[in-house]
Amino acid sequence: MSVGPADPRYADLVNRGYNRRFVGQPESVRIVHTAAQIAAVLNEAVATGKRVVVRSGGHCFESLVDDPAVQIIIDVSEMRAVYYDAVRQAIAVQSGATLGQVYRTMFLNWGVTIPGGICPEVGVGGHVAGGGYGPLSRRYGLVVDHLYAVEVVTVDATGQARTVVATSDPGDPNRELWWAHTGGGGGSFGVVTRYWFRSPGAAGRPPQQLLPAAPAAMLSKTVTWSWAQLSEADFTRLVRNHGAWNAGNAGSTAPSLHSGLHLNQRAVQPGFTTSIELDVQIDANLPNAEGILDGYIAAVGAGVTTPPTITRTVQPFLKFVFSYETDTGEYGRIKNKSAYLRAPWTDAQIATVYQHLTGPLVGGLLSILLYSYGVKINTVPSAATASPQRDSIMKAWYSVFWADPNLDALNVSQIRAVYHDVHAATGGVPVPDARTDGCYINYPDLDLADPAWNTSGVSAAELYYRGGYPRLQAVKARWDPRNVLRHGLSVALPTRRS
Repeated sequence: MSVGPADPRYADLVNRGYNRRFVGQPESVRIVHTAAQIAAVLNEAVATGKRVVVRSGGHCFESLVDDPAVQIIIDVSEMRAVYYDAVRQAIAVQSGATLGQVYRTMFLNWGVTIPGGICPEVGVGGHVAGGGYGPLSRRYGLVVDHLYAVEVVTVDATGQARTVVATSDPGDPNRELWWAHTGGGGGSFGVVTRYWFRSPGAAGRPPQQLLPAAPAAMLSKTVTWSWAQLSEADFTRLVRNHGAWNAGNAGSTAPSLHSGLHLNQRAVQPGFTTSIELDVQIDANLPNAEGILDGYIAAVGAGVTTPPTITRTVQPFLKFVFSYETDTGEYGRIKNKSAYLRAPWTDAQIATVYQHLTGPLVGGLLSILLYSYGVKINTVPSAATASPQRDSIMKAWYSVFWADPNLDALNVSQIRAVYHDVHAATGGVPVPDARTDGCYINYPDLDLADPAWNTSGVSAAELYYRGGYPRLQAVKARWDPRNVLRHGLSVALPTRRS
């Protein structure tokens, strides 16, 4: 189904993006339901020379889909079935399904889950291809650690589209295409139509045993320190303590709790004071779950003189999942950046963050979120998937949200400044070294490919994929040799040598 600018559905389709800074104006949006329909669109795009991209959930933070150069958007959001495939002995998920739909169907039908992200509106298509991380990842690994197979519509050297299934089976001649979808990012190799999930070693089991068991309930605690009372010494102590705990608890025997330390800007407007928040969750039925959370909270707050406020909730699994439904609302514009941390921030980096969070207001909400990492994630060899960051202790997400388009430049400049200053010793970006390990492709940042903002001499490709990038390029050369699927951060074809 083709929807053009004169169609009343067009406005809804082109405004589906999470980041309102970017709204595309394609010639058409194609609503597809089958791999055959996708192949027909790709064949047409090649024959007419039109630029084509694919969208699943629309949660991309950058203009990778909503690019003025794009003429056709393939929208797979109507392809959202989740079912047990007895032939492949795996749970199949079409690429247009959202994480919320996947969690609900997997849980209600089989009591299982995948360790994906917290936003239920995110589309599976891009989330899985980028690796997939969420509150259960320290316990169960990344989503792609449970990916058995992927179905992709690719375009060959003759310009003809065809549908390919690639599995993790060692003897599969298409195995490298599967590997590329375990962290190589979306929109580089073809159009994903479905994924099949089962955990390693689970073949032959009933569907109730193919994937990790979903918790019956999640125990959550939120600890809040008001900026109105927080001194710089207390801020430093909090961040230092949080880093120290994660550095000491990223190994395979560490508690499988999930946490995020929200370092929010002190105020977003005059007279409005925000807070620093620590969110922590754990399977409520694990032995001593309460004690594990309390011990962690005590460790992070040790020596902090500002009194915290602590709220406690226990929620059934699906209620926990859907409690994170988000609407950017008044803060519909965003710029984001990321970093994998192999070591805690230094005191100098903490001081830099403090200065930026307490600096002049520019009309947005600046926040840095330090997620816990490691445990099960770090038991997987770096080259086993295309998600190579397998010895980090934390993942940092830098973000700024705002509403007024007239403040775009100020807010983008603000987040660029804090990111550059935190990573000033390595060219303004988190280069792979003893302290940092690059960036997360599912938090895409076009600045990494711009030498004005990345002066490290390390490419965006290396920051996202480290030494695995040439391998991804080889997959690109085989499965998309005409570079039909591309965007500002897609995997590039290898350079031809004369």
